[in-house]
Amino acid sequence: MNEWYIPITILPGICLLILSTSNIMIDLSREIKSLINEKENTSVLIERKLKQLKLVNRAMAFLYLSVAFFVISALISGISNHVDAHFTGSIYTLFSGILMAFLAIISLMLYSFRAVKLRQDQYHNIC
Repeated sequence: MNEWYIPITILPGICLLILSTSNIMIDLSREIKSLINEKENTSVLIERKLKQLKLVNRAMAFLYLSVAFFVISALISGISNHVDAHFTGSIYTLFSGILMAFLAIISLMLYSFRAVKLRQDQYHNIC
């Protein structure tokens, strides 16, 4: 990879995903806390919410790894261009960053599908 700025241009999008995912985590944590404080027996619901939280947490880890790989890729590419070396490691770290971002997006999609199913189940239990 001859251009060091390509992985850096992807970072703002990944950072927006991190921001929105952290907001999801905060809301989910608050919801779990309020369910725990309720007097009703909601242990099954809490267990499902905790599984969701674990899935979102995994997505966050993938996003953080993605950022790390993109930064490392840019550094390797920039340094190899500066010293006129042809080091192919930057392309592997770039692909690793893309893979981590892809895994994070899959995790977030699974979370979304499960969140809708959980809300539907909550609604049907109340009615």
